[in-house]
Amino acid sequence: MQLEFQIEIYASISNRTDFDIWTFYIIIKHSCQWTVEKGGRTVVDYLAHNIAINLNRIRKSKGMSLDIVAEQSGVSKSMLAQIEKGTANPSIGVLGKIVSGLRITFDDLLQTPVLDSYLVHTGDLVPTKEMPGQYRVMTCFPIEDNHQVEIYRIEIEPGGVYVSGSHGERTREYISVLSGVLTIDLKGKTEVITTDDVYRFESDQEHRYCNSGGERLVFSCFFVTY
Repeated sequence: MQLEFQIEIYASISNRTDFDIWTFYIIIKHSCQWTVEKGGRTVVDYLAHNIAINLNRIRKSKGMSLDIVAEQSGVSKSMLAQIEKGTANPSIGVLGKIVSGLRITFDDLLQTPVLDSYLVHTGDLVPTKEMPGQYRVMTCFPIEDNHQVEIYRIEIEPGGVYVSGSHGERTREYISVLSGVLTIDLKGKTEVITTDDVYRFESDQEHRYCNSGGERLVFSCFFVTY
Protein backbone atom coordinates (compact mmCIF):
# COMPACT_ATOMS: atom_id res chain seq x y z
CA MET A 1 0.00 0.00 0.00
CA GLN A 2 1.47 3.36 -1.00
CA LEU A 3 1.75 6.16 1.57
CA GLU A 4 -0.37 8.47 -0.63
CA PHE A 5 -3.15 5.88 -0.63
CA GLN A 6 -2.93 5.51 3.13
CA ILE A 7 -3.24 9.26 3.59
CA GLU A 8 -6.21 9.38 1.23
CA ILE A 9 -8.00 6.58 3.04
CA TYR A 10 -7.22 8.00 6.48
CA ALA A 11 -8.24 11.52 5.48
CA SER A 12 -11.61 10.27 4.21
CA ILE A 13 -12.50 8.67 7.53
CA SER A 14 -10.32 10.50 10.04
CA ASN A 15 -13.33 12.25 11.54
CA ARG A 16 -14.89 8.91 12.37
CA THR A 17 -13.73 7.24 15.57
CA ASP A 18 -16.18 4.35 15.61
CA PHE A 19 -14.52 2.25 12.91
CA ASP A 20 -13.11 -1.03 14.17
CA ILE A 21 -10.29 -2.80 12.33
CA TRP A 22 -12.72 -4.97 10.37
CA THR A 23 -14.46 -1.87 8.96
CA PHE A 24 -11.10 -0.30 8.15
CA TYR A 25 -10.03 -3.48 6.41
CA ILE A 26 -13.23 -3.55 4.33
CA ILE A 27 -12.68 0.08 3.29
CA ILE A 28 -9.13 -0.61 2.17
CA LYS A 29 -10.09 -3.81 0.38
CA HIS A 30 -13.06 -2.19 -1.36
CA SER A 31 -10.97 0.79 -2.44
CA CYS A 32 -8.32 -1.53 -3.86
CA GLN A 33 -11.06 -3.54 -5.60
CA TRP A 34 -9.87 -6.73 -4.00
CA THR A 35 -12.19 -9.59 -3.08
CA VAL A 36 -13.44 -9.85 0.49
CA GLU A 37 -15.23 -12.98 1.64
CA LYS A 38 -17.51 -12.69 4.65
CA GLY A 39 -18.35 -15.45 7.07
CA GLY A 40 -14.78 -16.56 7.83
CA ARG A 41 -12.59 -15.71 10.77
CA THR A 42 -9.35 -15.40 8.90
CA VAL A 43 -9.28 -11.74 7.85
CA VAL A 44 -10.10 -10.29 11.24
CA ASP A 45 -7.91 -12.74 13.13
CA TYR A 46 -4.92 -12.19 10.87
CA LEU A 47 -5.33 -8.42 10.94
CA ALA A 48 -5.50 -8.31 14.74
CA HIS A 49 -2.54 -10.69 14.88
CA ASN A 50 -0.52 -8.52 12.48
CA ILE A 51 -1.20 -5.35 14.47
CA ALA A 52 -0.31 -7.06 17.75
CA ILE A 53 3.01 -8.43 16.48
CA ASN A 54 3.99 -5.32 14.55
CA LEU A 55 3.16 -2.88 17.34
CA ASN A 56 5.19 -4.86 19.85
CA ARG A 57 8.13 -5.18 17.43
CA ILE A 58 8.12 -1.50 16.42
CA ARG A 59 7.81 -0.28 20.01
CA LYS A 60 10.72 -2.40 21.19
CA SER A 61 12.87 -1.52 18.16
CA LYS A 62 12.47 2.14 19.14
CA GLY A 63 13.36 1.33 22.74
CA MET A 64 10.01 2.63 23.95
CA SER A 65 8.03 1.38 26.93
CA LEU A 66 4.25 1.20 26.93
CA ASP A 67 4.24 4.27 29.18
CA ILE A 68 6.21 6.31 26.64
CA VAL A 69 4.03 5.18 23.71
CA ALA A 70 0.93 6.01 25.75
CA GLU A 71 2.30 9.49 26.47
CA GLN A 72 3.24 10.19 22.84
CA SER A 73 0.12 8.70 21.24
CA GLY A 74 -2.58 9.59 23.75
CA VAL A 75 -3.70 5.94 23.84
CA SER A 76 -3.89 4.45 27.32
CA LYS A 77 -1.25 1.98 28.46
CA SER A 78 -3.91 -0.66 29.15
CA MET A 79 -5.32 -0.33 25.61
CA LEU A 80 -1.84 -0.61 24.10
CA ALA A 81 -1.18 -3.73 26.17
CA GLN A 82 -4.43 -5.29 25.01
CA ILE A 83 -3.64 -4.51 21.37
CA GLU A 84 -0.22 -6.12 21.69
CA LYS A 85 -1.84 -9.21 23.21
CA GLY A 86 -4.32 -9.34 20.31
CA THR A 87 -7.31 -9.09 22.63
CA ALA A 88 -8.49 -5.61 21.59
CA ASN A 89 -10.37 -4.47 18.48
CA PRO A 90 -9.04 -0.90 18.17
CA SER A 91 -10.99 1.79 16.36
CA ILE A 92 -9.50 3.67 13.42
CA GLY A 93 -9.15 6.64 15.75
CA VAL A 94 -6.95 4.64 18.13
CA LEU A 95 -4.85 3.25 15.28
CA GLY A 96 -4.44 6.77 13.91
CA LYS A 97 -3.12 8.00 17.25
CA ILE A 98 -0.66 5.11 17.45
CA VAL A 99 0.57 5.69 13.90
CA SER A 100 1.02 9.40 14.60
CA GLY A 101 2.68 8.87 17.97
CA LEU A 102 5.18 6.34 16.64
CA ARG A 103 5.69 8.24 13.36
CA ILE A 104 4.97 5.18 11.23
CA THR A 105 2.50 4.32 8.46
CA PHE A 106 -0.66 2.24 8.65
CA ASP A 107 1.07 -0.35 6.49
CA ASP A 108 3.72 -0.77 9.18
CA LEU A 109 0.95 -1.99 11.50
CA LEU A 110 -1.15 -3.95 9.02
CA GLN A 111 1.48 -5.78 6.99
CA THR A 112 2.11 -9.46 7.57
CA PRO A 113 4.95 -9.74 10.09
CA VAL A 114 7.91 -11.92 9.27
CA LEU A 115 7.74 -14.91 11.61
CA ASP A 116 9.88 -18.01 11.73
CA SER A 117 6.77 -20.10 12.31
CA TYR A 118 3.03 -19.84 12.92
CA LEU A 119 0.89 -22.68 14.17
CA VAL A 120 -2.79 -22.98 13.24
CA HIS A 121 -4.96 -25.30 15.31
CA THR A 122 -7.62 -26.42 12.83
CA GLY A 123 -9.90 -27.35 15.72
CA ASP A 124 -10.09 -23.66 16.64
CA LEU A 125 -11.03 -22.45 13.16
CA VAL A 126 -14.52 -21.26 12.29
CA PRO A 127 -15.55 -22.73 8.91
CA THR A 128 -15.38 -20.33 5.98
CA LYS A 129 -18.08 -22.41 4.29
CA GLU A 130 -20.22 -25.12 5.82
CA MET A 131 -23.22 -27.30 5.11
CA PRO A 132 -24.09 -29.38 8.18
CA GLY A 133 -23.89 -33.09 7.47
CA GLN A 134 -22.15 -32.47 4.15
CA TYR A 135 -18.90 -30.52 4.36
CA ARG A 136 -16.79 -27.91 6.14
CA VAL A 137 -14.20 -25.64 4.52
CA MET A 138 -11.65 -23.92 6.77
CA THR A 139 -9.07 -21.35 5.72
CA CYS A 140 -5.76 -22.17 7.39
CA PHE A 141 -3.72 -19.45 5.69
CA PRO A 142 -5.49 -16.84 3.53
CA ILE A 143 -3.90 -15.02 0.62
CA GLU A 144 -3.20 -12.08 2.97
CA ASP A 145 -0.65 -14.23 4.76
CA ASN A 146 1.81 -14.38 1.86
CA HIS A 147 0.05 -13.00 -1.27
CA GLN A 148 0.88 -16.16 -3.21
CA VAL A 149 -1.07 -19.15 -1.96
CA GLU A 150 -4.14 -19.96 0.15
CA ILE A 151 -4.27 -23.15 2.19
CA TYR A 152 -7.56 -24.80 3.11
CA ARG A 153 -8.60 -27.80 5.13
CA ILE A 154 -11.74 -29.44 3.75
CA GLU A 155 -13.79 -32.10 5.52
CA ILE A 156 -16.56 -34.00 3.73
CA GLU A 157 -18.87 -36.46 5.43
CA PRO A 158 -19.67 -39.89 3.87
CA GLY A 159 -21.87 -39.33 0.83
CA GLY A 160 -21.22 -35.59 0.94
CA VAL A 161 -20.45 -33.40 -2.07
CA TYR A 162 -18.85 -29.96 -2.16
CA VAL A 163 -19.24 -28.09 -5.45
CA SER A 164 -16.86 -25.24 -6.24
CA GLY A 165 -17.16 -22.92 -9.21
CA SER A 166 -14.35 -21.63 -11.40
CA HIS A 167 -11.72 -19.54 -9.62
CA GLY A 168 -10.78 -17.70 -12.82
CA GLU A 169 -7.94 -17.96 -15.28
CA ARG A 170 -4.43 -18.88 -14.17
CA THR A 171 -5.53 -20.52 -10.93
CA ARG A 172 -4.45 -23.95 -9.80
CA GLU A 173 -5.15 -26.29 -6.88
CA TYR A 174 -2.92 -28.88 -5.27
CA ILE A 175 -4.64 -31.60 -3.24
CA SER A 176 -3.23 -33.84 -0.52
CA VAL A 177 -5.60 -36.28 1.20
CA LEU A 178 -5.10 -36.70 4.95
CA SER A 179 -7.74 -39.40 5.52
CA GLY A 180 -10.39 -41.13 3.45
CA VAL A 181 -10.67 -41.23 -0.34
CA LEU A 182 -11.44 -38.17 -2.46
CA THR A 183 -13.22 -38.27 -5.81
CA ILE A 184 -12.92 -35.14 -7.96
CA ASP A 185 -15.18 -34.52 -10.96
CA LEU A 186 -14.15 -31.92 -13.52
CA LYS A 187 -14.91 -31.55 -17.24
CA GLY A 188 -16.52 -34.96 -17.30
CA LYS A 189 -13.34 -36.55 -15.94
CA THR A 190 -13.21 -38.31 -12.59
CA GLU A 191 -10.09 -38.76 -10.49
CA VAL A 192 -9.79 -40.79 -7.30
CA ILE A 193 -7.17 -39.53 -4.84
CA THR A 194 -6.01 -41.50 -1.82
CA THR A 195 -3.62 -40.72 1.03
CA ASP A 196 -0.80 -42.04 -1.18
CA ASP A 197 -1.45 -39.43 -3.87
CA VAL A 198 -0.96 -35.74 -4.52
CA TYR A 199 -3.12 -34.18 -7.24
CA ARG A 200 -2.96 -30.94 -9.21
CA PHE A 201 -5.53 -29.38 -11.55
CA GLU A 202 -6.39 -26.08 -13.19
CA SER A 203 -9.23 -24.54 -11.17
CA ASP A 204 -10.62 -22.27 -13.90
CA GLN A 205 -13.55 -24.68 -14.18
CA GLU A 206 -16.33 -25.97 -11.96
CA HIS A 207 -15.20 -28.93 -9.88
CA ARG A 208 -16.86 -31.29 -7.42
CA TYR A 209 -15.26 -32.86 -4.36
CA CYS A 210 -17.06 -36.11 -3.45
CA ASN A 211 -16.79 -38.56 -0.60
CA SER A 212 -18.11 -41.92 -1.76
CA GLY A 213 -16.54 -43.79 1.12
CA GLY A 214 -17.82 -44.74 4.55
CA GLU A 215 -15.57 -42.48 6.63
CA ARG A 216 -15.03 -38.77 6.89
CA LEU A 217 -12.81 -37.38 4.15
CA VAL A 218 -10.19 -34.82 5.15
CA PHE A 219 -7.79 -33.17 2.75
CA SER A 220 -5.63 -30.09 2.35
CA CYS A 221 -6.10 -27.80 -0.63
CA PHE A 222 -3.40 -25.39 -1.77
CA PHE A 223 -4.84 -22.66 -4.02
CA VAL A 224 -2.38 -20.79 -6.19
CA THR A 225 -2.69 -17.87 -8.60
CA TYR A 226 0.04 -17.73 -11.20
